[in-house]
Amino acid sequence: MLAAKAALHGPGASAVTAAAGALCCVLWLAALRLAHRRVRVLAATGRPPALTPPHAAAVALCTVATAVCGMVLVLA
Repeated sequence: MLAAKAALHGPGASAVTAAAGALCCVLWLAALRLAHRRVRVLAATGRPPALTPPHAAAVALCTVATAVCGMVLVLA
């Protein structure tokens, strides 16, 4: 969080860092939504169903993309 604040408010702030910061927030919210959806499914059933490959891939993609956006914020 501090790296994002420094990147967005520092002397080298640009449109790229602002876009990376916004994308990072959107991806984090998407990952939270997917996780919340899975928790609801786990809580609603006695025996949870297997995690579907598209759901697992979406969570993994959000996690990796958030890390890449964070790297862009720190290095830009």
